[in-house]
Amino acid sequence: MWAGGRTGAGVTVAVVDTGIDPDSPEFAGRLSPASKDIYGTRGVEGPDDHGTLVAMVAAAARDNTGILGMAWGSTVLAIRADEPNSCGGDNAADPTTDCAFTDTAIANSIDYAVANGAKVVNLSLGGPDPITSRLSAAVRRAVDSGVFMVVAAGNEGLPELEAFGRTMVDAGNGGLIIAGSVGESYIISDFSNRAGANPTYYLAARGERICCTYENGQLYVDADGFAYLFSGTSFAAPQIAGAAALLAQAFPNLTGRQITDILLRSAFDAGASGPDAVYGRGILDVFRAFQPLGATAIAGQTASLPLGDGTGVASTAMGDAFARVRLPTIVTDEYGRAFSTDLSGTLASAELQPRLYGALGQQVRSVAAGSERASMAFSIDARGRQGPRIAALRLSEEDAEQARVLAAQVAVQLSPRTELAMAYRQGADGLAAQLRDAERPAFMIAGTSRDTGMLEGTDAAFALRHRLGDWGLTVSGESGSTVTAASVRHAAEMRGRRVDEDVASLGLALDRRFGELDTALGLTWTAEDRTVLGARFHEGFGLEGSDTLFMDLDLGWRPADRWRLGASWRQGFTTLADAPLVGAGSRLASNAWALDLARTGAFAPNDTLALRLSQPLRVSGGGVNLLLPSDWSYETLSASYAEHRLDLTPSGRELIGELAWRGALWGGDAGASLFYRHQPGHFAGRPADHGVAFRWGRRF
Repeated sequence: MWAGGRTGAGVTVAVVDTGIDPDSPEFAGRLSPASKDIYGTRGVEGPDDHGTLVAMVAAAARDNTGILGMAWGSTVLAIRADEPNSCGGDNAADPTTDCAFTDTAIANSIDYAVANGAKVVNLSLGGPDPITSRLSAAVRRAVDSGVFMVVAAGNEGLPELEAFGRTMVDAGNGGLIIAGSVGESYIISDFSNRAGANPTYYLAARGERICCTYENGQLYVDADGFAYLFSGTSFAAPQIAGAAALLAQAFPNLTGRQITDILLRSAFDAGASGPDAVYGRGILDVFRAFQPLGATAIAGQTASLPLGDGTGVASTAMGDAFARVRLPTIVTDEYGRAFSTDLSGTLASAELQPRLYGALGQQVRSVAAGSERASMAFSIDARGRQGPRIAALRLSEEDAEQARVLAAQVAVQLSPRTELAMAYRQGADGLAAQLRDAERPAFMIAGTSRDTGMLEGTDAAFALRHRLGDWGLTVSGESGSTVTAASVRHAAEMRGRRVDEDVASLGLALDRRFGELDTALGLTWTAEDRTVLGARFHEGFGLEGSDTLFMDLDLGWRPADRWRLGASWRQGFTTLADAPLVGAGSRLASNAWALDLARTGAFAPNDTLALRLSQPLRVSGGGVNLLLPSDWSYETLSASYAEHRLDLTPSGRELIGELAWRGALWGGDAGASLFYRHQPGHFAGRPADHGVAFRWGRRF
């Protein structure tokens, strides 16, 4: 905390005690000129060192000698409140036993402290009697005005607080802490009164062997080289007061009640779990008190953004782009406290797609029927899992018991020139290709250029093709959802949020055959509900989704009988929807391509041998300009913003080479593949993925 400039500077700590040594160098330049004797006749310097020592624990200077106060930059308002002629001055371990403080003097001191700008009031005093209504009212006024108060628990070693402490807690009404004492091993001190039946506002701090005695403003060391150390809850209290002063400086919006709540919630839980009769809420933990508590959000935004969550996960088109970004910003916690953080560590790169498992990991049966004007086809899960009956398909009872529809399509010829296809769990691109009789070799690993760059599931799709002379015009569309990566999915489920987001597309394509050359040119508009080319960001960013325009070119040429050359290219342009944290120029460019060479009848009359080299969709340029808070004003409770570029271009480039064969074998259908993936998932540092795959199936 000190390294961050949190010293208590600008915060006044009132020490209501036996006065102070005004000549001590520990308070040079930081002793409030309003310091006084509440009785008005004796001066601020008292008959003993108790008030001075308490003030030192809270605020002694950082001067490389003696004690260092918790809030060493704060201003000390010393208020001498001991009853005249009540102090013996015998310099005992806890000299307050020799001094008397009336409720009226304490009440007047509290009122005086508030009137002179004190944010923190330390009372290292107490007694066996309950407080009067006069003192209770003064405590209530102070807390209601935003002041934090701390009171020593007392040194009688009792299992319960004395009446003074109990009634002070009641009067404090959430803005006052009772301070108990622990030693260097964090065990409750023998002399410290315990929390007992009042653990809610009890907090322990170091109160044993606290430095030191001073003479003439210098640390006193005896002839044998020893310094005297003091113990008592009187010295635990000013540590808590100093911590409160640090919080008040760092977060000037906090009230005394909020400071109280923060110190208690962030305490180290000692003793029995939770609030207990010995340690109350635990032991002071200043470091944790300076960490965000409760729900956090980007400063100025309303949607929560827990720092323990992943704040974003890239899509497959972005690969390792998130590994290089920085996202410095300001977040606020439940108390409106502003914290600087870098969200880049909470961004996750895309998960590597298990392409081989996707090609081999399913057991599927196909059911098809058709005529000249209509056709139907279904892909059915044949793993024997219990699924819904599909009576409309007229499957046998046995098949229906074990079948589950994975995908289905229906194609109907509406007129001699018009065809319509509809599908379930199948994309519109495949439907459109079928309607125009496009030839596409079958590969297990290498995909076509029609890759969308995201993990996507299609619910329903359609394609309508109409022939216009030698041309074909196809309108297609689909709806589905983007699938969230596991790391973000778990966090979303824990908050009861959706784990996928809607995506829909609409396409228009022209195709024509020129002799042995097939051509197709298409445009596809894709609208994502909350994702950006498949990348998901935490709802705390307030992003509103994106739109992508894909341009597609497909070419197929037959240079000779049984040979085919194919090429395809996709170019994408993505624009983010307007949102409060999205800056101008937030757009992406992406592309994918594939080159094919195929021969039919390579080893048998109806088999196919094909070679493909392809690149899955990859962001080739652009990014997101995020307007993130760079500073926070506690005066206006508003943020200043700076633009941060989130570059979404990966450093790697995945290239896939695959040699694939498909044909009849041993009375069934078989497929084999030899493949190599360079920089899988567009990760520059990821080792190559290569292997051999074989698939065979036969219906019995």
